[in-house]
Amino acid sequence: MEQEKTFPQSHVQEVASDGEKQGFGAKLKAHLRRYWWLHLIFFIASTLIIVLCLIYVAFPRIAQDGVNKATLEIQSLTLSNPTPTSFHLSQTAKLTNHNKYHPRLDAFNASLSVGGAEEDKPFAYIQLPAVHATETTYTHVDQDVQIIDMPAFIEYNTQLLTRDSVDLIVKGKTKLHEMRFPVTTVDFQKTINMKGLNNLAGFNITSFTILLTPEPDGTNMRGEISIPNPSVLTISMGNVTFSNYIDGIFIGTSSLANLVVQPGDNTVSMRSTVNQSFVMQQVLGGRYKDGMVPVDIRGDSSVFEGERVEYFEMALRANWVRVVLDVGRALREVGGGGK
Repeated sequence: MEQEKTFPQSHVQEVASDGEKQGFGAKLKAHLRRYWWLHLIFFIASTLIIVLCLIYVAFPRIAQDGVNKATLEIQSLTLSNPTPTSFHLSQTAKLTNHNKYHPRLDAFNASLSVGGAEEDKPFAYIQLPAVHATETTYTHVDQDVQIIDMPAFIEYNTQLLTRDSVDLIVKGKTKLHEMRFPVTTVDFQKTINMKGLNNLAGFNITSFTILLTPEPDGTNMRGEISIPNPSVLTISMGNVTFSNYIDGIFIGTSSLANLVVQPGDNTVSMRSTVNQSFVMQQVLGGRYKDGMVPVDIRGDSSVFEGERVEYFEMALRANWVRVVLDVGRALREVGGGGK
């Protein structure tokens, strides 16, 4: 009987391993030949999902981040033609884009409110123009503005007059366009820090003359005042009156006709009706024998084309300034005595 051949165990195992490898490779090739279209669909679908996520999820976030990082600075701001419920606004602002891409923003309505108030209530809405946000862009606004919240607008004007800086908050929503990306909606919110008039620091009566014979309207003192304005604001306030006090005692009023406060130093003509006899007593026989009399001045009224302008009046009344007048010199010039 023929004896069965045997092989070493190690040789059998190597042959089996080679067979398995060849079988897996062959199966994989066969699978790919048969189902290549399924893998292609999966690849395309995966790529499409990634691209869509970039377009519809990542890009809106990138666009919003770019808007958030942009800065807005007011170069000039003019409030003119004030009425009890409105004013005309002319404004130039500088928009700085800190991103590499330069999108276009549609025109939109923006609310205006003042920072630091108890409640963030808009006092008005303005139409901001469309803009191509290059590295530096200038925008211009020239429109009539309706006041929608009078207390909020009074607060804004009071802060402008009494503080060295004011935060103006601009808010709105607009459409952003960038290359072939889908148009996306972004929130536009900027807090603009503006210089204020700082309690009219530097306000001074630079010259004045006492009139012993009053004019027909009662004016018995004329002079000039200096109003410094460190801000970029130009404000038309109409006819403005001030109340004058010595040691808390009312001595009369002063008026400034057609007052327009522009950036820089403003020199304005003043007409006053004061209690001359009381003032003379303070110099000749009172506590100010050196002739230098401190006078406290508070804003009282603002009238433009015959109408009271409450938002200016309330701001003026919140502000006091003190000037020291050389009444002794003025009395000597009219022959009324004084040292």
